Amino acid sequence: MTQPRAITIALLAMGGEGGGVLSEWLVDLAEHHGYLVQATSVPGVAQRTGATVYYLELFPRAAVPADARPVLALSPVPGEVDVVIASELMEAGRALQRGLVSSERTTFIVSTHRVYSMTERTAMGDGRVDAPKLLDGARAAAARLVAADFAAIAEQAAGPIAPALFGALAASGALPFERAQFEEAIRRGGVGVQASLKAFAAGHAAALAPEALPPDAVPPVRLGPRLAALDERIGAGFPLHVQDTLRHGVLRLADFQDVPYAAAYLDLLQPLRDTGDVLTETARHLALWMTYEDAIRVADLKTRRSRFDRVAGEVKLTDGQLLHINEFMHPRVEEIADILPAGLGRWLLATGWARGALGRFTRSGRIVRTSSLRGFLLLYAIAALRPLRPRSLRFGVEQERIRTWLAGIQRLAGSQPALALELARSQRLVKGYGDTHARGWRNFQRLLGELPRLEGDEAGARRLSELARAALADESGQALEHMLASA
Repeated sequence: MTQPRAITIALLAMGGEGGGVLSEWLVDLAEHHGYLVQATSVPGVAQRTGATVYYLELFPRAAVPADARPVLALSPVPGEVDVVIASELMEAGRALQRGLVSSERTTFIVSTHRVYSMTERTAMGDGRVDAPKLLDGARAAAARLVAADFAAIAEQAAGPIAPALFGALAASGALPFERAQFEEAIRRGGVGVQASLKAFAAGHAAALAPEALPPDAVPPVRLGPRLAALDERIGAGFPLHVQDTLRHGVLRLADFQDVPYAAAYLDLLQPLRDTGDVLTETARHLALWMTYEDAIRVADLKTRRSRFDRVAGEVKLTDGQLLHINEFMHPRVEEIADILPAGLGRWLLATGWARGALGRFTRSGRIVRTSSLRGFLLLYAIAALRPLRPRSLRFGVEQERIRTWLAGIQRLAGSQPALALELARSQRLVKGYGDTHARGWRNFQRLLGELPRLEGDEAGARRLSELARAALADESGQALEHMLASA
């Protein structure tokens, strides 16, 4: 006779995602249907928000003698967990790393959206974890994988992610309860019932549907009437394989500056239209370079209604609550000069007493409350300088640098396409603002200085790729210096 055993459930969730509520629903569900339940939670400290592991064991009450109680564990044992629920893809990675997922018994429910860790955000290059590989690992490790972007599904249903995950659990069949019993647990909770039931239904449907697009897949974009002429130009004048990238680029450029600026982006790419992968990579990196970060861009993004709405959603703002948003602003003299008319900006940088006088006001930085009228109007006034940006010092400098880079790509595309491709990709060194941008630009210049020598080398493309990776390896530039010295 088979001995009864506990059903084991581990839930890994970040702060604010309703992990505690989901745990309470599971306790209520099990207790109302003949199970003894032990639930624990172990809060942790993550680099994104506080991350908590909730662990539950459910034991059938009917299998317990009247004068006894089962001994239930307080924490998950690797390889002995029936259900693992991860509220975000990196939480799924943590579950895999801990050995909680077993190919013999674990139903693994994963939300594929990303909340990037600080190490990913501050990496010199693209420091993101390879999401498709992580999902492949989850698929191989679990007895069954249920994966979808439950955060987006919940948002579309105007509800939180916890009930969407609860719906996916119900659809998985991993627990011995019916859908209606799951829904009754939500109703007994008594808080946000209708919104939670709607998100539950959406999560349930998503779990039964075929697996959606993998994380990081670029969705198709449609251009509105304002950009219709550029959309037609892309369709008629560029190869199909690059058209989605160009549409994303045009949308980004028009948002950064205006429609003529987006049209200039296509003008710059026209000479490369028949260069295959070189065109694709150049299109992507050119869009990023042309939308460089300056004080005007920062002020624009911080004063948009969408940002206030997003922050309000993240902190779960309710009626009757006030939201204060404090921004720490620390512009350098160089960043102020960047947005001034070119002549005035050069004068400021070249005049010692002017730099010193302005530096006294910017040395310590200041806090600007954008949720106040005064703070909002201050940044709004800076954002309103956008029409004047083409006359600014930084705009002229960046356009000259872009033309030099594009000229090198065009020159190499016909005779050395592999080297041209790596030159296009090397733009990823130039990013951010302040010290980060200055350091990246110095490294990029070092690579350009090596280009004449690499053109005569059969392994030039590989060498340039290695130099770029070395430049991104550390902030000090020691890896790049070592590689150049050993050449």
